[in-house]
Amino acid sequence: MNQRLSALPSLLFLALLATGLPLCASASTLYKCTDESGVVLYTNQKTEKKNCIIISVQVPPAPKGNADTAGNRPAKASATPTPSDFPRVSSTEQKSRDTDRRAILERELATEQASLEKAKQALTSAGTKPPQAARDAVTLHERNVEALNKELAKLR
Repeated sequence: MNQRLSALPSLLFLALLATGLPLCASASTLYKCTDESGVVLYTNQKTEKKNCIIISVQVPPAPKGNADTAGNRPAKASATPTPSDFPRVSSTEQKSRDTDRRAILERELATEQASLEKAKQALTSAGTKPPQAARDAVTLHERNVEALNKELAKLR
């Protein structure tokens, strides 16, 4: 008795293989079929006796890249490749641009720091109950100084 029960899963598996039933639900096409009486059936198997139209087709995902014989993954291509006729900037030109950008940011930072000091003075001179506009001005200039410091930190 125990031997027959232990063989039952194997027999069921063989029976499923013999009938051709799929063992996993990996349908790639979805059909909407209507029979002669007007009954609608949504299925992944097209039936010749029913009027079937394709609703959707599932495309399998592309392989993620194959390893070469040494086991190395191929280098990823950039999402938007640079055109061959795209103008190139020399390293000295880029350094000059970076220097100009740094100078502009430093001037803006100095201006914002001066504006922050003026806003703080206006806030303290307003007394114990300063207007909301004075507090907002201080907050705005503090945020600007913080943002400019972040931009300067990002430069090479």
